[in-house]
Amino acid sequence: MKNNLYSQIIKAKTNNKKLLAILLDPDKIDLNTVAGLISKIDQSPATHIFIGGSQVTTNIQDELIIQIKQNCDLPIFLFPGNPSQISDKADAILFLSLISGRNPDFLIEHQVKAAPILKKTQLEVISTGYILIESGTETAVERVSKTKPLNRNNLDLALATAQAGEMLGNKLIYLEAGSGAKQAVPLEMIALVAQNIEIPLLVGGGIVDLQGIQNAYDSGADLVIIGTAFENDNNFFNA
Repeated sequence: MKNNLYSQIIKAKTNNKKLLAILLDPDKIDLNTVAGLISKIDQSPATHIFIGGSQVTTNIQDELIIQIKQNCDLPIFLFPGNPSQISDKADAILFLSLISGRNPDFLIEHQVKAAPILKKTQLEVISTGYILIESGTETAVERVSKTKPLNRNNLDLALATAQAGEMLGNKLIYLEAGSGAKQAVPLEMIALVAQNIEIPLLVGGGIVDLQGIQNAYDSGADLVIIGTAFENDNNFFNA
């Protein structure tokens, strides 16, 4: 297990070093192709690997993490949709609370169920305020959580939600357009939030090219997450 991963994120933010996570959904991965996938990740600028999805129905998650660890030194963070996706094979978990929604299951109920499980692991638990932003289509997160995303034009509400998450003690804020989003999180929203919170800001969803990553960085994102674009094209970073 790797230690103090959150402190490494804080250090990177302090030094203005931008981070990049590749999100892998176990439902969309064939274990027979993992070696090639890891090779592409090693050739990319990725600093982290996230594992998870809104609804993971396969049972390959543990084996996937084991195979990645055998061939890759990047830290592996769980990005779970529910407590069933917890794996003690990973290094850390984003302990998500969907603070943009008002469904108690995703604000606290899943977390209550997850706590006793997490206590039995060595996972580094990182409290994360998860904010879903309108992206032009219904995403898996919206469908599964039965919550509406924040209006992408309501910058003040997004900021107030992020600040509330920070005040509640979240260690990270994650602005998420959702898997397969038609539109990424607005750059002006990223900038406003980044300028008015002290904790690291994660941004993902709807980023389809390298310029999109750079735009998010330039707007203030500390860590950008790439999922669908890499799933669709493992040569994404060679473009």
